[in-house]
Amino acid sequence: LLIANVYQYNSKFDDYLELIKSCDPDLALFVETDTLWQQKLDKIKTDYPHTLSIPLANTYGMLLYSKLALKNGSINYLVEDDIPSIEVDVELVSGQMVKLFCLHPQPPVPQENPRSTERDKEILLVGKKAKNCKTPVIVIGDLNDVAWSYTTELFSKTSQLLDPRKGRGFYNSFNAKYFFLRFPLDHIFCSADFTLSSIKRMPSCGSDHFPMCVELQYDPKAEAKNDVPEATTEDKKLANEKINADT
Repeated sequence: LLIANVYQYNSKFDDYLELIKSCDPDLALFVETDTLWQQKLDKIKTDYPHTLSIPLANTYGMLLYSKLALKNGSINYLVEDDIPSIEVDVELVSGQMVKLFCLHPQPPVPQENPRSTERDKEILLVGKKAKNCKTPVIVIGDLNDVAWSYTTELFSKTSQLLDPRKGRGFYNSFNAKYFFLRFPLDHIFCSADFTLSSIKRMPSCGSDHFPMCVELQYDPKAEAKNDVPEATTEDKKLANEKINADT
């Protein structure tokens, strides 16, 4: 899996094409992508014939490319009318179906949105959907939230998804332009029936985010070995309050 926030106004398109060759993922998600980025990245469609694309000029576009078959794909606007997310079933080579969610909620910053309400709501809504899935689940995206935040931890507990970075380092992905001020904003979460084979932070390719390349192995027996996070009654109550909060 490859997740990359390209920084919409970046023009190092060829660097990302080289990145794809280097990482050789089965699935690649690019966020902050407009129609120009789509034109440039569509060159990989020979190797990645399965796609879901929402190119947007507002820095919230998303492009998903896959070597694996994608089924029942939908583009959703869970909280805000101009902030999309993706929900799709991915068919592994074995035939096993995996539910994939891709998201990039709006950050709580003064120039865009001073509140975290919308971001928290979207993250926790996806967590609720993930918890109700009958198949293995992967959630990827730029969550605009750090791994140790209360909302991200609440998401992990209520969804029962694992953060493969835990115990292995922060893998700070933002800001690539400031060596002394970096945070893990780009995330990959998975259900307990996956094991981690490798995790790498890749070169920034001109963006303010480092891409993340993660290799997961589906293993139904892994669930018995993994420490699955559990939500308390209070956690569930708080998550529902955030999901139902006015925006």
